[in-house]
Amino acid sequence: MARRVLLLINRSKTEICRELDRVRVIVSSAGGQIVGERDAFPDGPVSLSETNGAEVVMILGGDGTILSQARRFAHLRLPLLGLNFGKLGMLAQFDLETLSTHAGAIFGDRELDLLSRWMIEVRVRRRAGPGGLAGEPEIIGAALNDAVITAGAPFRMVEAVLSIDGQSGPTAMGDGVVVSTPIGSTAYNASAGGPILAPDVDALVITPIAAQSLSFRPVVVRGGSTISLTMTRVNSTPDGTAGTSLVLDGQVASRLGTGDEVLISAHPQPVIFVRNPTENYWGTLVHKMHWAEQPRFRGE
Repeated sequence: MARRVLLLINRSKTEICRELDRVRVIVSSAGGQIVGERDAFPDGPVSLSETNGAEVVMILGGDGTILSQARRFAHLRLPLLGLNFGKLGMLAQFDLETLSTHAGAIFGDRELDLLSRWMIEVRVRRRAGPGGLAGEPEIIGAALNDAVITAGAPFRMVEAVLSIDGQSGPTAMGDGVVVSTPIGSTAYNASAGGPILAPDVDALVITPIAAQSLSFRPVVVRGGSTISLTMTRVNSTPDGTAGTSLVLDGQVASRLGTGDEVLISAHPQPVIFVRNPTENYWGTLVHKMHWAEQPRFRGE
């Protein structure tokens, strides 16, 4: 029985448009049935009826496309297959060659090889005003990679009081804070000096961005923790058009004000991906991120 496939296409990438017919042939030749082709952008809420009965959602794009579509489709619990057409492709398990190799297992009638990756849910309790009481937290959204508090214009140092599971911690002073999932630990977290976690570790990483104190080091907490960051100093431009912001996966932004509390915890719904049986996470780090690569000397 043919496996029904929905294609989500980032048409801004010319290579995808050029190779789209090849993707269609790979799916159909392996016995799959393409039940729809949708543009990945602009994104927005999607219902089960809009998937046309798809059993697999194939995402054609780079890591940014996969991040956005993972947030859109997680609630439907449909397996996502990332087909990399980007530069790095840490999230994508497949390229055209590996898709062709494993097409029979994926689009035929065999049981899919799946893996689960959990997300974080991010809420903000807004300060009601001078002396006012904060209301119920507002859900900003979910993130597969990370939630980042970034200083913003006019780019002065910001401050946030950290607490974990209700236990008070230090005040983070600097350019911001990254709270990362394991799968996102190779992204902004790693660039900011945080540790890389195996993707199936039940943990979150809290990493300061350009901390004022050299003793404020990244910390790893259990995945079930609730992390609170209360803003005690923020940036804002005179016209209010820019300033300190909360950014999810580098894509969804929300302004923060003094007194706002950012709450980060595990999202109840994981993201399900189709696994490439030949993919090795540590090998991917070596190949794509050049992990522990030796220096190259002149003439080599």
